[in-house]
Amino acid sequence: MKTYLTYGFYMALGSALVVFALYFLGYHSEPSKLGTAQVIQSVCGLAIGVTCTVLGVKARRAELPPTEDFGYGRALGAGVMITLFAALFGTVFNYVYAAFINPNLIEVMVQAQTAKFEAKGLSGEQIERAVGMMRGIMKPAIQSAFGFIAGMFFGTLISLVTAAFLKRTAADEVVAA
Repeated sequence: MKTYLTYGFYMALGSALVVFALYFLGYHSEPSKLGTAQVIQSVCGLAIGVTCTVLGVKARRAELPPTEDFGYGRALGAGVMITLFAALFGTVFNYVYAAFINPNLIEVMVQAQTAKFEAKGLSGEQIERAVGMMRGIMKPAIQSAFGFIAGMFFGTLISLVTAAFLKRTAADEVVAA
């Protein structure tokens, strides 16, 4: 359990550091920079997720004796458990960030989406309806819940792939004659 918790925490911490870097560099304060921030955050998040999952599953595998099987199911389970803790820590961070650290982020997101709607040529009434719906679901608690679900989904996908490479069959025990 400690291994899962540790690597899940590191994964969430790495993602939080990326968010803070983007925040302090001004990417979360202007609608024109938000798209770039999302790309940076996605790429960094994928790299952090793969790295922490691989390192965590390897650490869990190392905890078991070589004579014990560490098959695909065990490797997948370890990856999913790491993902679970990362998603839980990430959910708390996302809520605190959106509610207290940068409550203006939601407004920036709405402005960015409104600009996209205007570029597509939507009417003022259509934009107003869409913005009303966006504001309804862009509350910190709802965003955090969606973040948890997305984190679990993508973390499980990463775990499915990494488990195929990190499984280990049990070594035959060598008996000294």
